Amino acid sequence: MAADIRGERAAVRNSVLRASFHFTDGATRLADKYHTSPIKIAKSFPLQEQLAVIIMDCSPGLLAGDRYELEWQAHGSSHAYITNQSYMKVHPSPLEGVAVGSSISQTFRLGHHAVIEHMPEPVMLYKDAKLRSETNVYLESGAVWMQADILCPGRTLRQEKFRYAEFRNSLSVYYEDELIFAQRQRIVPSDHKLAAPGCWEEMTHMATFCLFTDQLTGSRIESMKELVQELPEYGSHPVMIGLSDTHRYGLVAAAASTAAWPLQEAMRFLWHGARKIVLGKEPVDLLNS
Repeated sequence: MAADIRGERAAVRNSVLRASFHFTDGATRLADKYHTSPIKIAKSFPLQEQLAVIIMDCSPGLLAGDRYELEWQAHGSSHAYITNQSYMKVHPSPLEGVAVGSSISQTFRLGHHAVIEHMPEPVMLYKDAKLRSETNVYLESGAVWMQADILCPGRTLRQEKFRYAEFRNSLSVYYEDELIFAQRQRIVPSDHKLAAPGCWEEMTHMATFCLFTDQLTGSRIESMKELVQELPEYGSHPVMIGLSDTHRYGLVAAAASTAAWPLQEAMRFLWHGARKIVLGKEPVDLLNS
């Protein structure tokens, strides 16, 4: 199916989603939204003390030349949880034509004491896929932004492990217009010896958990580092993880495993711990919402 879609694609498809949240009458509300096909907000609903938003992609996934741009504005004291319906699937890019592949750009702007918890489903890179992902975060005082990302090596049951062409990823975090964190990543499986000793070795799936806020006191940082030591075991799939505090107002955890689901569980474990340690809130229960 992917090859057929690739053959039919010729034009670049730009898709935009913009949304803003306001805290009024004691609750966070979706103040306004705008989207162009195929991405849209499928559902928003109260989830404990925040507003949950679920993104839908009405297409088979990111095709060659597709550009997704998402912008989120959380005004003062608002609290939003953002996720998507399923894995982000990135289809092959043609060998000729659109050489840059697909891209997704996300911007988060958080006002004073606003909170955004961005917990998307994993990214699945098909054979010959190219993806450029860029995230920019702008924080005001008291704001809290957290995100968990999981990268899959391809459809392993179809023998696509590390058969994608290229993955580029960047994250920039600003606190009151000052750049406080910048991270760049580029993976080209055909060029990089990912299985070499000291590299990924037998690990195939990667995850990153980020937490940025000026509310990260020394005791909270230590509590988060202690939390990592309590990470459960996930059967035959080992999870290697490390967490470090950044130059300013941040914590970043990097994890690796041999499947996606243990990393999903590990990211959920860190996320729930961060909610309790930093926000003083209990874990969310999506199944009973």
